[in-house]
Amino acid sequence: MLGLTVPRHRLGAVLAGFSLVAAGVAVQVAATPAAAATPHRILFDNAHAETAGNADWIISTGQPDPLGEDSSPSAETDWTGALSSWGVALQKTGDYSLRTATSALTYGGSAATDLSNFDTLVLPEPNTLFTTAEKTAIMTFVKNGGGLFMISDHTGADRNNDGEDAVEILNDLMTNNSVDSTDPFGFSIDSLSIGSDYPSAISDSSNPVLHGSFGTVTKSLIASGTTATLKPADNSAVKGLLYRTGYSGNTGAFFATSTFGSGRVAFWGDSSPMDDGTGQSGNTLYDGWNDSGATNAALALNATEWLAGGSGSGGGGGSTCTPAQLLGNNGFESGSSAWSGTSGVITNSGDESARTGSYYAWLAGYGSAHTDTLSQSVTVPAACTTATLSFYLHVDTAETTTSTAYDTLKVQVLNGSGTVLGTPATYSNLNAASGYTQRSFSLAGYAGQTVTLKFTGTEGSTLQTSFVIDDTALNVS
Repeated sequence: MLGLTVPRHRLGAVLAGFSLVAAGVAVQVAATPAAAATPHRILFDNAHAETAGNADWIISTGQPDPLGEDSSPSAETDWTGALSSWGVALQKTGDYSLRTATSALTYGGSAATDLSNFDTLVLPEPNTLFTTAEKTAIMTFVKNGGGLFMISDHTGADRNNDGEDAVEILNDLMTNNSVDSTDPFGFSIDSLSIGSDYPSAISDSSNPVLHGSFGTVTKSLIASGTTATLKPADNSAVKGLLYRTGYSGNTGAFFATSTFGSGRVAFWGDSSPMDDGTGQSGNTLYDGWNDSGATNAALALNATEWLAGGSGSGGGGGSTCTPAQLLGNNGFESGSSAWSGTSGVITNSGDESARTGSYYAWLAGYGSAHTDTLSQSVTVPAACTTATLSFYLHVDTAETTTSTAYDTLKVQVLNGSGTVLGTPATYSNLNAASGYTQRSFSLAGYAGQTVTLKFTGTEGSTLQTSFVIDDTALNVS
């Protein structure tokens, strides 16, 4: 019940398995550079063995900026790499800003190639596993509106002999990450090695990938590749656009699209279609880009445009804002799902009461020296002009003073290094009252950077104070 004045005892009703994982609620606010010179910002990855063996999956040897090799390319050979045709075609439109990542992928950091500065990330057959931090960065980027282009190859295409191929690496990204590992895109990549085929496009005259500004897509190419199995029950947005001969529906999808959060996803089952046959000396390459039996160039370019949002509508960098409530499990009814913090903070104990439902977050309340924290990772697009954090707070205490704050609950904003940027509010035993009161604060001032929102309940050596939180929200518009 509300109004507890005795020390709390966290018995069977608490979530004992809710372990100390993080020190705060991470609210990542995506950075957007002021008025990009071109509307579509594309980052090609070259930090995961994309040039191992005979692979040469780069748009240029000028990295991170391909313009360093040739500032005004007119032909694919003006830039060096097996993806130079792709890069040059985009560059020549005047509507794209292209970069190459050569170090670990990050989101919300200060690096020039940080994902928050881009609309689309292209993963052209990665050959080393993404780190835990990289997977969090990629998935958060997409969830916040970024475009993700995943290009696989056949199973066993382990070009650097590290025991991992693109099939395993991309499946690991989708199934083993801290953001959403429950089949977030609605497909899995098949462990197949298909020798050759010309997958055909479905009939859909309104599809922007198949019928985009770069042309009409009719067929693609498999020259040792794989397909995907679609799972629309997990994500109804997943859609196969080109299929291996003899396949349709949920099996044999060679090119597929989906969405996740506010972002878009594309999958291509082979690297051969993007290979233009030119590259660095010593590599054995194959010109699938210009294959006369396929329309691979149109497919790659239309998909890039679609992933970036079309007509410069933006992506993970936050060029647009979709009004939304961003906190997961915001009423705690799914237990510890989406949250991390001190053991026992999320509970359905009858010693306090939820504002709605059965579960709530209970910080402090021991009557002895103690500190509790609560955390959740979430991202706010920089284009959103309002970002309001709100929660309902009930404070009860056994303290009798009317002037001294012995026990406190701090709401703080930190940067990625843990430096406190601001403290929107501090509550104490002096705020004790019956029932819940809604508290709200603007986080709009932190747009364009990654911050951490941290709830910390700290209790003195005697006499309990309980800080009880329910029905949280982070509303953006």
